[in-house]
Amino acid sequence: MGRMNGKVALVTGGAEGIGATVGRMIVEEGGKAMLADVQIDKARALAGELGENADAFELDVRDAARWDEAVRATRERFGKLNVLCNVAGISEPGNVPEGSPDVWERTIDINLNGPYYGMRAAIPAIEASGEPGAIVNIGSMIALRAASFVAAYSASKAGLLGLTRSVALDLAERGLPIRVNMVHPGAIRTPMYERYKFSGADTPENIETGFAATHPMNRIGEPEEVAKAVLFLASDDASFTTGCDFTVDGGGSIRS
Repeated sequence: MGRMNGKVALVTGGAEGIGATVGRMIVEEGGKAMLADVQIDKARALAGELGENADAFELDVRDAARWDEAVRATRERFGKLNVLCNVAGISEPGNVPEGSPDVWERTIDINLNGPYYGMRAAIPAIEASGEPGAIVNIGSMIALRAASFVAAYSASKAGLLGLTRSVALDLAERGLPIRVNMVHPGAIRTPMYERYKFSGADTPENIETGFAATHPMNRIGEPEEVAKAVLFLASDDASFTTGCDFTVDGGGSIRS
């Protein structure tokens, strides 16, 4: 316990799912968390539940200027910034020939441009803390093993993997003590997964069976399982780890 003692984190997608679980674990491990989300009422409710070591900020990750405000608000509230967790993301079905360009643009904006803006805003603030810092981006097993029915999502997460590695290398070569890593979840029991499950494309039971079968462990993952990996990479336990992509996908990314 206490792996996040003295650390302040900004967590996007902090209102629900993986982001909310990450925020909760950061506080439980002794840290402080700013929960950033467009669903501000949900984020505020969770922050209220977590107590004085949590707060909430309304953030659309597509808005670069708003990112600057989120970082500033975090520093004003908690005194510094050590960790950025880019969790916010969307997944909508669609291939290239028949899919909507609007889905493509929205997905790239949230899943790839959002973390770019976030890292751009957060890196100077983390450096200014004078302490070692960390950035953890949420990818997907689909970044490593493409799926035909989510072209935009596949591209956005594969792009984020390349961006994560580039930023990790850049910061390390410049001697900045800010590690940048990525966690690739499989199908995780979150509100995003539930939207697929109850989409009406098939019965919820068949959809769950199908998603589970994409993982050799043949089940759906839980948000806590992903959050534990995020917490490791955000903490000093991962002090010599950067440019890593860590899979929490029940073996899904290695299935041929």
